[in-house]
Amino acid sequence: MTSPSTKKLRQQFADTMLSVGQSDPDLVVMIGDISHFVLQPFAAACPGRFYNIGICEPTIVSMGAGLAKAGLFPVMHTIAPFLIERSFEQIKLDFCYQHLGGNLVSVGSAFDYANLGCTHHCYDDWALINSLPGTEIIYPATPIEFDVLFRQTYRNENLTLFRLPETQHGFVFKENELQFGKGIKITEGVHLTIIVTGPHLQDALETREGLIGLGWEPEIIYIHTIKPLDIELIRNSASKTQHVLVMEEHVRNGGLGDSVLRAIHDLGNIQFSWIGIPDVFIRDYASYQQHCEALGLSREGLIRNVQMLMARR
Repeated sequence: MTSPSTKKLRQQFADTMLSVGQSDPDLVVMIGDISHFVLQPFAAACPGRFYNIGICEPTIVSMGAGLAKAGLFPVMHTIAPFLIERSFEQIKLDFCYQHLGGNLVSVGSAFDYANLGCTHHCYDDWALINSLPGTEIIYPATPIEFDVLFRQTYRNENLTLFRLPETQHGFVFKENELQFGKGIKITEGVHLTIIVTGPHLQDALETREGLIGLGWEPEIIYIHTIKPLDIELIRNSASKTQHVLVMEEHVRNGGLGDSVLRAIHDLGNIQFSWIGIPDVFIRDYASYQQHCEALGLSREGLIRNVQMLMARR
């Protein structure tokens, strides 16, 4: 592991578009009135393939489907609730029902834009995309993850959602460690499987020694591809430890925890715990970190949940 990157995910998105766009004349980028400045190098290097459609998110999706139908590879980019929730009908009808491939790149996931109020929150994007055939979901929480996984998937025949978080986990992967659809076993363990996605890999790693001190040596599995899920890796670990804890910035229904439960339901007496977003609207204008602490998406929350697992054992 080397020093973590200080580059923002949005900047890596722009850098990857520039690099891929210069080598692939079929890549087209459309935005919903955000990320103008970071994408100007792409606009200059790839004339006629960069469009600011404005705050017309369903139109962006429909236009992207038209480009895909013409044999191009569209990238549609804006804030998560507007790109996914507001445009869901167009995603369903124009892409999935037509069996078209494309790339949805969102920012402002979960409560990243908490200071703008609950209209800018998005807790159910995975559930919505999960419900549609011919879709994929990737949650890269470092620049290299986005760059490698985008290059691996952007030309396939599926519609792929890339959810870009504002906060990174800080763990550095090598390029050859990242493979679409494959989770990564970060640490070997005996008593507990912690399945984590996004920025909270950092919480899992920073609590590991404390958990060992409590008598629970955790096996930490990092999931960057939410769909398709690495079921084999998860089942093998759960079968060994018999205790599973999932940590994610999503509601339970349709999220990673839901998928993990379906993957392990037949393994026998597996103890399961989940840390995520409850089935409520969060109206607080608190910071991202304050939301994480209130919801238990933190080191302290993880330890509390493991202690509850201990009590059940």
